[in-house]
Amino acid sequence: MRRREALRNISTFVAVMATRLGYGAIAEAQQKAKVPKIGWLAAGSAALATLLDGLRKELGTLGYVEGKNMAFEIRSADDKFDRFPSLAAELVRLKVDVLVVSSTPGALAAKNATNTIPIVFLGVSDPVTVGLVDSLARPGGNITGVTNIAPVLAGKRLELLKETVPKLSRVALLWDPQAPGSTQQWKESQLPARALGLQLHSMEVSSADKYQSAFKEAIKARSAGLAVTQNPLAGSNRKQITDLATKFRLPSIFASGNSVDSGGLMSYGPDRAEAFRRAAVFVDKILKGTNPADIPVEQPMGFE
Repeated sequence: MRRREALRNISTFVAVMATRLGYGAIAEAQQKAKVPKIGWLAAGSAALATLLDGLRKELGTLGYVEGKNMAFEIRSADDKFDRFPSLAAELVRLKVDVLVVSSTPGALAAKNATNTIPIVFLGVSDPVTVGLVDSLARPGGNITGVTNIAPVLAGKRLELLKETVPKLSRVALLWDPQAPGSTQQWKESQLPARALGLQLHSMEVSSADKYQSAFKEAIKARSAGLAVTQNPLAGSNRKQITDLATKFRLPSIFASGNSVDSGGLMSYGPDRAEAFRRAAVFVDKILKGTNPADIPVEQPMGFE
């Protein structure tokens, strides 16, 4: 009898320990499975490293470490906007926890690809006009982010260029008709240009191999200055653009300080570090359960 009872106790002990160990293994597996995946959809590979490093750094300040409690799934369209839909769909299939995009075309593709996975955008000029959000205060749906208000700043850049070159009368404005934000900046430049007594020459470029010929046409049009809109193609090819501006002796102004680092004369635009900080905060809030519809779209407060 005692032997039978002892065996029963041993069996019970083994069963309990096995159950506990089993639950421990399950809990450990669940913990590993809970590492959030952040999808990153970039416009071009040339600017990808800089942009991704900016977001990674800011997420790091919030306690996220890649490979430990965060993972990235990265896709780049290599400046071919027609690739955005398939790349966005691929990230959706991977079931990322939040999708971060750095351009208007990418954000539109992401929104079309999913109405459930949260989306955070950067580098979008006017999210309301292009139909990404219902309003800045109440984005609605599954998307929010940080706008760069580039169309609003288009006139300011022309003003700065005119102050720098007082006798300037003809300016080539480089824009990409395939990028909605760039198109808006071209339109918003017309009135300020007239007020400043500037005649604008339209440099429409949607492919990097067209920059050389576009500059030659600008010189033929007697342009004596260059203003470059904020757009993904220009951002990925800023070194080529600044080199051509130097070659053709065109004083130039850009939307981002990176172009000055590459040889451009000057820039004026939102503080990029601030945009990354806010985007990282948005991602953090979403991963902790906040609905994107409840996070107002933010406009830049700092400029450089």
